[in-house]
Amino acid sequence: MDGYNMISKILFAACAYNGDDPARNHHLLKVHNYSRMIAAGEQLDTHTCFVLEAAAALHDIGIHNAERFHGSSSGEYQQLEGPSVAREILKPFDLPQTDINRICWLIAHHHVYKPIDNIDHLILLEADFLVNAFEEPYTRQQIEHFYNHIAATKTGKALLRLHYLPDITD
Repeated sequence: MDGYNMISKILFAACAYNGDDPARNHHLLKVHNYSRMIAAGEQLDTHTCFVLEAAAALHDIGIHNAERFHGSSSGEYQQLEGPSVAREILKPFDLPQTDINRICWLIAHHHVYKPIDNIDHLILLEADFLVNAFEEPYTRQQIEHFYNHIAATKTGKALLRLHYLPDITD
């Protein structure tokens, strides 16, 4: 199975796991698409892009268990509960253990802004922030702070300006 079809199946599996929770499914689809857009803009290699896209599809997969076991969907509990759920979802895909480990590491750190481990981590942070800025919504001050202190890819910063900071030029 090629990477593109496998990502589609991972996305479907994540949506199936979330079931009748369209808000969470829409969120993961948006974060995945932003991740893919930023990765393309930054010319990521195919393998890194695959791992990033899988992590984006599964980044919030721990929310249901976070709510069930901790009574909260806060980021720290999502990150705690997500990797074990992701490992179960990824079992049928026969991925190399190193890829599964990296996907789970990204899930466990998708709210950790410092230190940023690598380009896939940075892009996942940027993509999730782009979606959360609208869904939460974030204040202009929060968006500017992220733009000035966290965002670092050319594409991610361009999307932040396009959507939220049209008066800022780089």
